[in-house]
Amino acid sequence: MPSPHVRPLDLGDDTTAAAVHRIGRDAYAVEAELIGFDGIPALRESLAEMRAQELRWVGAVSEGGELAGFLAWEEAPDGAVGIDRLCVAPAFFRRGVASLLLRHALAELFPGRPVQVTTGAANTPAVRLYEALGFTRGADFSPAPGLTMASFSRPTEGRPTGRRTRPGTS
Repeated sequence: MPSPHVRPLDLGDDTTAAAVHRIGRDAYAVEAELIGFDGIPALRESLAEMRAQELRWVGAVSEGGELAGFLAWEEAPDGAVGIDRLCVAPAFFRRGVASLLLRHALAELFPGRPVQVTTGAANTPAVRLYEALGFTRGADFSPAPGLTMASFSRPTEGRPTGRRTRPGTS
């Protein structure tokens, strides 16, 4: 399969918004299984609630026009970036879609800017991805009973993408 291409997503478009919402729910259902916690807020978020988020969105679109995954983020006034969600449609798992989206975002959308992200600590594929792309693991935290989250940051000076780092201790 040819590699998907990355493009901005307009959630004002009903078809695009519905696809993003479906992929998010499907991807978060898989993450819920991985981390043993089904209280992920995006699992219960309505389409209207998702669209109301003040986020910027890009998607990986297959050659046939199918949305394979997306990345959404928010920008702080100081220029820092917080990745809010990175989701891949289960049919596109293990095809490099998350890596493509994240590499694109780091190089093209917010190069040289500090980036932060969190994921379920037991979400091994996501943890490996962030570590492989130069993120440093910070302290784990527990926002709800039964849930441990891992925090990651990539400082302004950043490391070259693709360089592995060792996770910090928590």
